[in-house]
Amino acid sequence: MLNTILFDLDATLLPMNQDEFAQKYFHEMAKMFHDLIDGRLLAKYVMECTELMVKNLEDRWNEDVFMTRFSELIDGDLEVYQARFDKFYDTLFLNVQPTTYQSESMIKAVKLLKVKGYNLALATNPIFPMKANHHRIDWAGLSPDDFSYISSYESNKYCKPNLEYYREVLSEINRSPEECMMVGNDALEDMVAAKLGIKTYLIEDHLLNKHHVEIKADHRGLYDDFYAFVQALPDLNE
Repeated sequence: MLNTILFDLDATLLPMNQDEFAQKYFHEMAKMFHDLIDGRLLAKYVMECTELMVKNLEDRWNEDVFMTRFSELIDGDLEVYQARFDKFYDTLFLNVQPTTYQSESMIKAVKLLKVKGYNLALATNPIFPMKANHHRIDWAGLSPDDFSYISSYESNKYCKPNLEYYREVLSEINRSPEECMMVGNDALEDMVAAKLGIKTYLIEDHLLNKHHVEIKADHRGLYDDFYAFVQALPDLNE
């Protein structure tokens, strides 16, 4: 029986134009590192290391995959860069918020799901540190406390669309695929969860299908449609 909802974050719980988000993100990062490295080169290195995390098939923490390669690319002390990244997510990263907005329907859906007794997990692609995830949850009008589990690059070893990521999440929350539904806006990264037997709901407001896969989902609709779907779900407290 369905008792757990797995949510994607960016462009699902947190509406955004992802191109604008990325542009502002790297602009602010360049300001933080201006005395250490050219901003365009930094963005290139971050993208390369992120791609390695996404493609990684080894049993290694995502943060380790990222930083090991990053240390090979930079001309400088990795610890200095790590401290600067940490400061960035506490300060200039907050300037990225205006590229996002809130969905009242998704906020109400999360609150109603909690009232109805569903377990909620944030299955965001773990390419950001936890503090960045917490900020983006706040921007969405929600709280980290709304979720029993939040993936991050410190605490996960795989990324979407690798099915090992979803197995990792299921193990952490101690749920079977049949108990879960994945809600997301990416036709590949989120809907691939169906291959494990997880039910799926495709959010279409900011639909992504950059790999041009055949779209398969148990349910699909806009933010308002998802809230109506939640309203119709059974109350697990009864």
